[in-house]
Amino acid sequence: MNDQELVACALHARKQAYTPYSHWTVGAALLTEDGTVYEGCNIENAAYTPTNCAERTAFFKAVSEGARAFTAIAIVGGYDTSEPEQVCAPCGVCRQVMMEFCDPKRFRVVLGTKDGVAQTYTLEELLPCGFGPGTLSGE
Repeated sequence: MNDQELVACALHARKQAYTPYSHWTVGAALLTEDGTVYEGCNIENAAYTPTNCAERTAFFKAVSEGARAFTAIAIVGGYDTSEPEQVCAPCGVCRQVMMEFCDPKRFRVVLGTKDGVAQTYTLEELLPCGFGPGTLSGE
């Protein structure tokens, strides 16, 4: 699957977002090494703290089904149901979750808009000096 197709999956996932408070809807599409795509959307909560981002929703779905090898994630977001015109980068917590499961030098974070792929980064570019499993094992 190419990055453009992955962004299309993220746009599809965004339609399921539950955002009655912020009205900021986000969709994510997580690509595994075997080509499987796990979609996620953000899910808000009146208590705010239990809110879950789209990226983490996708990762948690994938991990809960046994996936552990990931190559890329596409993320799109914007106000309410309007088509996203600007990029929506992952928050710090989501970057940390990515660090837990991905090789920061190879894992791609694709930021999309209504027009498709806008920017692509490695996780290492978005989370320099990241703290991950290798840190705890002395790597």
